[in-house]
Amino acid sequence: MAKKDTLPTISLTEMCNGSKAKMQYYGPNSLNEDGTYMPFSEQMAIISHYLHNEGTPYGKTYQKKALGLMEDIYKARCSSEADKAAEFNEAQQYNLFNELYDIPFRPKSKTKFTFIDLFAGIGGFRIAMQNLGGKCVFSSEWDAQAQRTYLLNYGEVPFGDITKEETKSFIPDNFDILCAGFPCQAFSLAGKRKGFEETRGTLFFDVAEIIRRKRPKAFFLENVKGLMIHDKGKTFETILNVLRNDLDYYVPDPEIVNAMNFGVPQHRERVYIVGFRKDLGVEEFAYPTPTDKTKTFADIKEEQEVSPKYYLSTQYLQTLIAHKERHASKGNGFGYEIIEDNEVANAIVVGGMGRERNLVRDDRLTDFTPVTNIKGEINRQGIRRMTPREWARLQGFPDAFVIGVADASAYKQFGNSVAVPAIQATAEKIVNKLF
Repeated sequence: MAKKDTLPTISLTEMCNGSKAKMQYYGPNSLNEDGTYMPFSEQMAIISHYLHNEGTPYGKTYQKKALGLMEDIYKARCSSEADKAAEFNEAQQYNLFNELYDIPFRPKSKTKFTFIDLFAGIGGFRIAMQNLGGKCVFSSEWDAQAQRTYLLNYGEVPFGDITKEETKSFIPDNFDILCAGFPCQAFSLAGKRKGFEETRGTLFFDVAEIIRRKRPKAFFLENVKGLMIHDKGKTFETILNVLRNDLDYYVPDPEIVNAMNFGVPQHRERVYIVGFRKDLGVEEFAYPTPTDKTKTFADIKEEQEVSPKYYLSTQYLQTLIAHKERHASKGNGFGYEIIEDNEVANAIVVGGMGRERNLVRDDRLTDFTPVTNIKGEINRQGIRRMTPREWARLQGFPDAFVIGVADASAYKQFGNSVAVPAIQATAEKIVNKLF
């Protein structure tokens, strides 16, 4: 048997395809039921979930498949026939995947409840729930770049498409709280009952189906505030009918919660929906009141001079000015906005004018040499985009949060995320009702 320091290992960089090569291990345990090979990301979802839940009842859900996959991977990486023939043991298991534990956001040593993280994104729900003493026992996120960010911060690869039965099959029993920032897809309201069956074909149906099967103590759902008025309110009526009547949960009237009331300088309104299993006797619930409305952009601004790549070119700035003037002449308020240091940012969003509606003024740039291909020169007014780290702070992510993707992906991930402090303030109210 090889010495411990010569045993094979897998790094987080490799898991994240840092080498720009798609990894795949083939072995007897990596076959799906239909005979196709399981993608490496799915293998790592099973393995990482097992290792982070090993020794608990939740780990048993992943154990059999995970142990087989780990042995396949270990033997594929062994350089000698003797090592390949040796029995795969716990020491080899830890050595092979030890970087899964060297991460910035591990759950507290003593946890008081469990939760699952659906449509997990980059783990905004997870940070909030872990801060309150929760342990995540299942996560799901289909976007590969978001999976990468999730892995780098929590040492866990989320499972993929939650609409697939094979993904649902790995959700453990007896977890306490279901968390989901589910996307809003179009609902079909052609029928009259407006109940469970009429949500089929939407991602909300998958959330509802998991609640029906697993019966968690509570759930916490988040969505854009426009969900409440979609299809003249019929969509929201359907959702509440499913949760209250079909699933038989106590669901207090949902509320629109603004992140800027909870310590981040971002005007971000989202609808929160919470529910409690009726046998628990919860009959009232109050959403949190504002805790801190004092923060401005200056509180989250980069401390040091930022790269010239974030500064607008003279030509692009002039294009934005002309664009805004055209709309203003028609009586429209659409266009770029500059957030001053003493102001609160607009909601950060993906696409459209998402970044341009949150430009800032920063005159600290000392080298105006472009580092990207731009038309014209770097503007001398100090107008720049916010950096990904500033977007992270606008969403309440700690500076220890690892941004291990390109800027374009980072903006998308933070723009799609939940605001951690607002989620945590609401989750604390839920936890206090249950434990």
